[in-house]
Amino acid sequence: MKKFNQNLLVCMLTGLLTACATTKPIAYRHLASSPYLKENHNKKEYKEPYVYKTEVNWKSYNRAIIVPVEIYQGQDHQFTDLDKQQQQELAQYMQQKFEEALSNRFQMVSTLQPKTLVIKLVLTGATKTNTFLGPMTKFDLGGSLYNGVQSIRGKEGAFMGAVMYVVEIYDAKNQQLIEAKVVKQYPNSYNIGASFGALKAAKVGIEKGAEELAHDF
Repeated sequence: MKKFNQNLLVCMLTGLLTACATTKPIAYRHLASSPYLKENHNKKEYKEPYVYKTEVNWKSYNRAIIVPVEIYQGQDHQFTDLDKQQQQELAQYMQQKFEEALSNRFQMVSTLQPKTLVIKLVLTGATKTNTFLGPMTKFDLGGSLYNGVQSIRGKEGAFMGAVMYVVEIYDAKNQQLIEAKVVKQYPNSYNIGASFGALKAAKVGIEKGAEELAHDF
């Protein structure tokens, strides 16, 4: 009977995992960069589905201003079931982590100066981790198999949260948009610690996004 119950649980979880749909970022309509964003067709298209790029020599910039993180108010936002307080919590965490990561590459300033980038971050959406099923799928047979496949594909784990945001980068001297991208970030599908806490996975995604942006420069 015990074995039967375990097999039944595996089947139920497998069915849930198969039906589990992830949130795909969209080309948000109410951003300064919206008219410029185009579909991305390179290897990063799942995590950066829409981008705008120009020819730029990043080494010519040594300072950066990070504008206070904006919480997107458009009707096409993707906050799912996050309340205003949770959105604000993520925005504050994003400000902190991006400033920490980018300060390793740029001198952080607050006024427009030569050789300065203005980096605007817009939090456009997030999903919460299912605090019951998220941890369970790290140890259950069906969940482990699914998460293994997701890890190989570079995609998020079952019932795990994620964060969506837009990065807009401007030249401080002429206020011209240099680069913009819609981004989705999430923990590795085998990250057990990120499955505990409704917003933990989204915060891990923010940390990854900050480090990756700093590396891009």
